[in-house]
Amino acid sequence: MYVPWAPTQTWPDYALTRTRRDFDALLADLARTRGAEVRERHAVTGVVRDEAGRVVGLDAELIAPNGRKTGETARFTAPIVLACDGVSARAAGSAGLHRREDRPMGVAVRAYYTAGAAVDGAIPAPPGDRGEWMESWLRLPDAEGNPLPGYGWLFPLADGTVNVGLGILDTSPQFGKLDYRGLLKSWTGALTADWGIAEQTRTSRILGAALPMAFNRTPQHVPGMLLVGDAAGMVSPFNGEGIGFAMEAARLAADLAVQAHAAGTDGAADAILSRYPVITQHLWGRHFALGARFARLIGDPRVMKAALGAGMAAPPLLRAAVKVMGNTVDARGGDAVDRAVRVLEALTPALTTAGGAPLGRLAR
Repeated sequence: MYVPWAPTQTWPDYALTRTRRDFDALLADLARTRGAEVRERHAVTGVVRDEAGRVVGLDAELIAPNGRKTGETARFTAPIVLACDGVSARAAGSAGLHRREDRPMGVAVRAYYTAGAAVDGAIPAPPGDRGEWMESWLRLPDAEGNPLPGYGWLFPLADGTVNVGLGILDTSPQFGKLDYRGLLKSWTGALTADWGIAEQTRTSRILGAALPMAFNRTPQHVPGMLLVGDAAGMVSPFNGEGIGFAMEAARLAADLAVQAHAAGTDGAADAILSRYPVITQHLWGRHFALGARFARLIGDPRVMKAALGAGMAAPPLLRAAVKVMGNTVDARGGDAVDRAVRVLEALTPALTTAGGAPLGRLAR
C-alpha cells in the first residue's frame, strides 16, 4: 500500500536522502568554513570541573588512524561545553548524568544494499517509481509470528543504493533476546522479489546502535554544559528518529551559548544556559510523552496486532498515523488530525527535562 506523505502547512512535501557519512562530512566542512577547529580521532573520556564544580572542559584520548588508542591524552578547556557525543554520552556520564530507566529505549540495525539485482536467478519486478519512495514495513514478526513493536525501512539513494534497517522498542518482551542482525538478514530475503535486495547484495557491514528516547538523560543543563541530541535522549518513541531533533537542539544550544559567552560572569552565563531545558521541554515534552505511552501500548503483541489490522484496512487512518508518528502535525490550522493531536498534546503533561528521581517505569 502506497501512502503519500501527509501535506502540511509547516513542512515541504519533498525530502532528500543522504548517507550519514555524507551528512556528517557536510556539517564538519561547514563548521570549518565558519571558523571552527575540528579535532578528529579524539575520544572524550570525561568532563573537567573547576573548584566550584562547574564544567570547564573535557579530557580525551587520542586515537590512531587504525582506530587503536595511542596512550596519549589531551585536555581542552572552554567556558561552555556542548555535549553532542551521541548515545555513548561520555561527557554526561562522567558528570553523573545517567540514563533514566523510566524512559523508553530502542535498538536499530541497518546496512546498505544494491537494489534491482537478479538474486539466485530471480529477476525483481520493474522498479517503476520505487526509487522515489521511502518504504516502511510495519509487520516485523518474532519467531512465533507475533508482530514486534517497531518497523523496517528502505531509504533509496540516488545512486541505486538503499539504506535498509529495522528498529525495535524495549517495550517488547523480546527486547534484548533477539538476534537483530539475523532478523535483518531474514527480512531482506522478503525484499528480493520486489527490490532485488538480499544478503548477497549487501555492500556494507550491518551496524547497530541504541536509540535513547524521550529525554532519557536529565538534567539537560549542568553549570557550564548542555546536553544535545542523543546525549540527552532526543529520539522520538514514535519512529526512532533523532537527527531532526538533534539539529534543532544544536541550533538552540549554539544561540544560547553565544549569548552566555557574552554575559561576562559564570553565574550570568548559566542563567542564560538554564533556559535550554525549559525550551526543549516546551518544544517536545508533550510529543515525547505521547510517544512513550504509545511505545508502552504497542509493546503488547495483542495491541500491536489490532493496530496493524485497523491501520492496514483503513488508509485514512494510516495516513493520520504517519502524520502523528512523523511529527509533521501543523502547529496552527491544518486538518482534523492536526487539531485533534494539538488538543491531545495540550492535555498531556510534558516529560521533564530537569533532574530528580524517576516516578515509575513509564516504558515498561
